[in-house]
Parts: sequence; structure tokens; C-alpha cells
Amino acid sequence: MADEKLTRLADPASAIASYLDELLHTATDTALREEEVEPKRISEAKPDPKPVQKPVLRARPAPRVEPPPKPVQAQEAVAVVASVPEPTPEPAPELPVSRPEWSHRPFECLIFTVAGLQLAVPLVLLGAIHRIEEAVRPIPGSPRWYMGIRPGTQQNLRVVDTAEWIMAGRVPANARDNYQFVIRLDNSEWGLACDDVAQSFTLSPDDVRWRTARSKRPWLAGTVIEQMCALVDVRTMANLLVRAEREQHLDLS
Repeated sequence: MADEKLTRLADPASAIASYLDELLHTATDTALREEEVEPKRISEAKPDPKPVQKPVLRARPAPRVEPPPKPVQAQEAVAVVASVPEPTPEPAPELPVSRPEWSHRPFECLIFTVAGLQLAVPLVLLGAIHRIEEAVRPIPGSPRWYMGIRPGTQQNLRVVDTAEWIMAGRVPANARDNYQFVIRLDNSEWGLACDDVAQSFTLSPDDVRWRTARSKRPWLAGTVIEQMCALVDVRTMANLLVRAEREQHLDLS
């Protein structure tokens, strides 16, 4: 695969930088296209006047009388209907994605780091932050991105190898060795493993370039403009994890 070749040939810093560029391009490309309005060109050329030709009067032939149509038998009608091909339905256009409800007013945001990549998550949907103090229990037969279970006193967490989930094919070697925290997504059973977490700060909706279409990386809500980091749509991410676990594969598209 091309991504795997890129990972082997480039050093981890270059691979992360390349992925960050692609990630930010994905988040901003749709918004930029919507801002560009291509002016319409109006042609000023006038058509050349054409000479007016006088109509030529010709004698009309007598109308031909057609015989009345034969009545169609039931079997013939069925054959005619069966021979008419059904129209092929056109694919429905991609509808704009509505912004999360928390994005229409100022909200607290937390930045965390995964394999050198900075991501942001809204605090309103952040369940808790747990320190990884003991090894996560792996589950045999799980996908690469599924690290295993972190036992807890109140709730066990299904821990995601975040780098493997969002950077498949470009994950630096031994990325799991740097994980120190698990961020629980809202009230779900899923948590994202990360290297470090920073202090929270307040964002205005205008501080984010929001995505209006998510055919690729639907978990990516937009880009935090000043920090130039990806903003995670927590509920969409949790739904994708549930589906990916059920189907036993890695679906990032």
C-alpha cells in the first residue's frame, strides 16, 4: 500500500507532517470551495442580422385518414409493458452535514496530542480523562486500532489506539509506548488513548472553519484556525467506533 511505503521511507516527523497537511486540507477544502464564486461571463457579441425571407406558399395535401387502432389484447399489453425498461435511479447528491448543536455558541475545548499530532475535543462531550497506570487488557482477534479494555471501578473502557485509528498506514513505530492517558468520549464505553493533554480554552464558533460535507473522515468536524488542529466530532467518532467494532474492520472513509 502507498501509505505503508510512505511510512517506511519517511521518518516519523515527516509522516506526521504529511498527514497533518492532508487532514487540514480535508477540513478546509469544502469550505474554501463554497467561498469561491466564479463570475459568469456575459457575451457582448450581437448576432449578425439575417435577411428576411418571404414565405413560399404551397398547396397543402389532403389529410390522410388513418384506420382506427386495433384493440390491444391483454397478453399483448403485458408484453408491451414488460418490454419498457425501468429508469435507472440517479445517485442522490451528498447533503450538507448539520453542525453539532454545541457549535452554535462559545464552548470549552481541550487539545490532546497523539503521535505528534494535535487534536481538539469539546469539553461538553468529554466524559473523563483517565491515566494509564496499568497495561490495557488486549482482546484476541480485535482490529489493530482496538487496544483492549481498561478496567475501572465504575466503568470499563474500550481503549482505541488513536494513532492507528486516524493515521492508518502512517503510524510511527512504537506509538503505543507513549500513551499516558485515555479520554472517554461523552457517556460512551469508548476512550481515545493519547500521549498528553493540555489546558482547556474557550472557542467562539467563528474560531473554527466548519466542514459542511463529510464524505471523507466524518469524525472531523472542522479546523481550529488559530491552533491549526483538527476538531473531533465526539458523537460521530463514537458511532463510527461502534460500527467498526461490529463489522470487525477499520473504516476511515
